[in-house]
Amino acid sequence: MNVEIKPSTRKDKKIDVYKDKKYICSIGNINYYDYPTYIQNNGLSYANERRKLYKIRHNKDRNVKNSSGYFVDKTLW
Repeated sequence: MNVEIKPSTRKDKKIDVYKDKKYICSIGNINYYDYPTYIQNNGLSYANERRKLYKIRHNKDRNVKNSSGYFVDKTLW
């Protein structure tokens, strides 16, 4: 993806995405779990089911290259 990932400076987001040192977007609402969090809290089997459902639910926006949904899919799911 050739991007830099940093902790978000926005209070309601998890991650900021930068490309060529230029801000692209903030992703991951802190009020929602992501794949690694589901693994940690509920185990791999449950996390895989949540991942499958996430990918179905967000199929349109997760495939648009360099969009917020794209970066969420590639980093958090």
